[in-house]
Amino acid sequence: MTGAKTAVEWLASVAPDPDACRWEWERNPLGVALLPAGKAWDVLILPGDLGYPTLDILTRILDLPGPVLADFADNRMGFFVPPGTAARWIGTGIRGAGNGTWIVVPYPGRSTGAVRWLVPPDGTGMLNDPALLELAMHEAAAGLAAGEDG
Repeated sequence: MTGAKTAVEWLASVAPDPDACRWEWERNPLGVALLPAGKAWDVLILPGDLGYPTLDILTRILDLPGPVLADFADNRMGFFVPPGTAARWIGTGIRGAGNGTWIVVPYPGRSTGAVRWLVPPDGTGMLNDPALLELAMHEAAAGLAAGEDG
């Protein structure tokens, strides 16, 4: 449980009021809090049909990628990347959440009705490397295109 506790502290540290964030996680029946992107991380949001193969490729390259969220409908996945990445990202169909945006974030290690962690944060601040993420997305997109054509 130590990892979840440090992950909670890391995530809550970006909240305007970290104590209120922790309270929201504990008391809100949905088990989520809204956190501002752009301080400790940005989020690149991929469609699920691209996100899952991208995560698959990342986990083959790395022992453990940085934090990744998914909605329960599997329509979207959010890859946590360094701050400033979303403002510089150019990619069709990829949305960025950076400075000035807010993300629905579940408590690490708990299921919620809206979003879930596919790769929970470990509390160290480790994020997905944007260059590796881009390469994994290209490989995943090529695989999807080959599957559609073949």
